[in-house]
Amino acid sequence: MLDSDIITQVKGIFSSLESRYTFSTTYSSDRNEAREMIEFINDVANCSDKLSCLQNIAEQPGLLQFSILKNDSETGITFRGIPNGHEFTSLLLAILNLDGQGKNLPDRTIINRIRNLQGNIRLQTYVSLTCTNCPEIVQSLNIIAMFNPGISHEMIDGALFQSETDTMNIQAVPTVFANGRMLHVGRGSLGELLEKLETHFGSLPSTGDTAQEFDLIVLGGGPAGASAAIYAARKGLNVAMIAERIGGQVKETVGIENLISVPHTTGPQLADNLRDHINRYPIAVFENRRIASSDVIGKTKTITVTGGETFTAPAVIIATGASWRKLGVEGETEYIGRGVAFCPHCDGPLYTDRHVAVIGGGNSGIEAALDLSGICSKVTVFEYADMLKADNVLQEKVRNIPNIKIITSVETTGIIGDGNKVTSIRVKDRTTGTENTYPIDGIFVQIGLSANSRPFKDVLETTSIGEIKVDESCRTSIPGVYAAGDVSTVPYKQIIIAMGEGAKAALSAFDDIILNKI
Repeated sequence: MLDSDIITQVKGIFSSLESRYTFSTTYSSDRNEAREMIEFINDVANCSDKLSCLQNIAEQPGLLQFSILKNDSETGITFRGIPNGHEFTSLLLAILNLDGQGKNLPDRTIINRIRNLQGNIRLQTYVSLTCTNCPEIVQSLNIIAMFNPGISHEMIDGALFQSETDTMNIQAVPTVFANGRMLHVGRGSLGELLEKLETHFGSLPSTGDTAQEFDLIVLGGGPAGASAAIYAARKGLNVAMIAERIGGQVKETVGIENLISVPHTTGPQLADNLRDHINRYPIAVFENRRIASSDVIGKTKTITVTGGETFTAPAVIIATGASWRKLGVEGETEYIGRGVAFCPHCDGPLYTDRHVAVIGGGNSGIEAALDLSGICSKVTVFEYADMLKADNVLQEKVRNIPNIKIITSVETTGIIGDGNKVTSIRVKDRTTGTENTYPIDGIFVQIGLSANSRPFKDVLETTSIGEIKVDESCRTSIPGVYAAGDVSTVPYKQIIIAMGEGAKAALSAFDDIILNKI
């Protein structure tokens, strides 16, 4: 099932395994995919003498799964389905992580928080093998199961268990359930998932470390944050980077073709390159952290993250980027994952031959409509302005697609459902004030990004949409505090601009430190 080139690569990846691992397969005779799964598992197992396969035929109908044993003991990690496509990496990393390898392994503090989670927790993640956001969720929850014996995690290929996903009314991937209750929908990070588990199930109190002191704290791990940290470290500053994940919003980008001197790359590849570059310098990286509180007014700036860690420095660069904006209308939150979605690449296939709406007529909205038109029976684009804002080349394309309808000058006022799923959308004509309701099966929100400035909005000057105001040197209204990238007022939210602004912020901070201005 695996071609020879992939097998060669996997043999190299598994060449340093130390422990023994067994793929314990369980399947019923009624599953036509059983032979394919066994062939797939055997191909992987044959890549190392540390891997083996154990087959179990079950009487219970519908079974198709395998769990991973380490030295004949359960690890809590199960794959229900065949993890090829994007999930093939999740399988490889599960083995590497169990063996103590892999760049995605968390640090000591995060591991302790995982071990402190309370109760027996059964985690299930429903995925699509074409989803680019699913692997990070699967890999993160595998790590959580690996470090806490009271937790198990199961990846489930929704396409192979369609009746189950229909019964549970799953309309977006990834969707995570914890002990049978929905925990999370959509993209996410290890830190975000850990925090949700702590909130829902409780956690033992941490011992709490004393405040860690640095010359400069960089908040954010995207292009602006990475650039700022690298430039500051090259100047000899003792730098800490605090981020939910390295790469930030960039990881959601499928293709990047305007990063000058790099004709083409992808978001995940660029994120990996940022991590590699950061690791070339003595930068203290604290990943999977979310800012809980901050005190940046005095000479010493203090940042506290979820979990209780505290960091201090005379200078802070805020490079926390931006997140997808929500509509903020009735029904939106209630139906996220049940008809309201944000990623057409991940969730589009769930709406095959159905009528969907795209909210937003900018580049992201029109690109989404074009993608969805190939799999959905009809796509209706709702745009607030009186004309589309997308580039002309995209507008020309979309107007030539017969199953795409464009409605401008309308404001989305509500999302309506039957308690289980979205059934319609309510919009108001901005010219006449008339409200209309359109039957719809799914809604893809594509209305741009919102600056991640919430922890600082009460102390820093911001715009009406939350962007932190900066001068030409990235200085904010408070001495010793700088902002760079999409969180700031710098125009044109582009990767290359964010990188330049991050470098500028670091140089400004360095100048202020050595000139005793802060």
